[in-house]
Amino acid sequence: MGFAVIQLIIIQIALPAVFIYDLWRAKSDNRLDWFIQLSFTIIFFLWLFLSGRWDWTGYYVKYIWLMLLIVSVYFSWRKVRSLPFRTPLKGSQKFTRAVYSVLLIIFGLYNITIFSGYSLEGEAIDLSFPLQNGTYYVGHGGSSTQLNYHNSYEPQQYAIDIVALNTYGFRANTLFSSILNDYEIYRHTLYAPCSGKVVEASDGQPDMRPPEMDSEEPFGNYTGIVCDGSEAVIYMAHMQEGSVEVNENTVIQEGEPIGVVGNSGNSSEPHLHIHAEKDGTGIPITFDGEFLTRNDLVRSQ
Repeated sequence: MGFAVIQLIIIQIALPAVFIYDLWRAKSDNRLDWFIQLSFTIIFFLWLFLSGRWDWTGYYVKYIWLMLLIVSVYFSWRKVRSLPFRTPLKGSQKFTRAVYSVLLIIFGLYNITIFSGYSLEGEAIDLSFPLQNGTYYVGHGGSSTQLNYHNSYEPQQYAIDIVALNTYGFRANTLFSSILNDYEIYRHTLYAPCSGKVVEASDGQPDMRPPEMDSEEPFGNYTGIVCDGSEAVIYMAHMQEGSVEVNENTVIQEGEPIGVVGNSGNSSEPHLHIHAEKDGTGIPITFDGEFLTRNDLVRSQ
């Protein structure tokens, strides 16, 4: 977990600062090289803006980076606008242009896969949002691995991981904590996303202390619900020990409390995992008609 925090700081804090500063300096000898550098910087920030985990570093930080990028573009353009479009290049300049060009292609391809993750194939099961009284953030969601690591696993390919944000846009009081109560979503009540019948229910698994996980009981404490008019099972996992309020064969109504968010099972920190599955295949889900993807916010009353 320590390495993951360091990696996140490098990607979402250090690299944006370096690229903005480098663009602001505008040390290009011609406008073509500046434009290549600018194109890469914009493509990188687009990738970071869309696929970054902003619940870790603060949801609103990405807008600060966006404003700083705009300011940097303005001042760097003032420096290079009178330069010639092209000039003969030295060896080091050729290398720099080649590096930026390669990075532009790589992150351009990343962005293509991100945009593909905003669409879904097949008919989705529409649910009501299972959390209330908070601001909720989609950490994993979408139909591409750039936005949703579950997508590579067919039974959970449209699964969604949800956390809550505090007033400042963070999912927890610190970048990482081993204390469950530090996480905003911990102990939030879960509500039935549809009317139907409980076909699976399990309780009694302990809440894990982050970053410990129980790979032998991946769902931890969970429920499986078949909504009226559907054959797919809606799984809601990682509930708090002793909080599951329904049993197998319980008939439930939409909006009925069914448990509490915890950190049981194969979970690195408190969050809600929800997905629909039929015959071993993940089924798309929407909430009140909306297909949620990474970085979406749901403000629920």
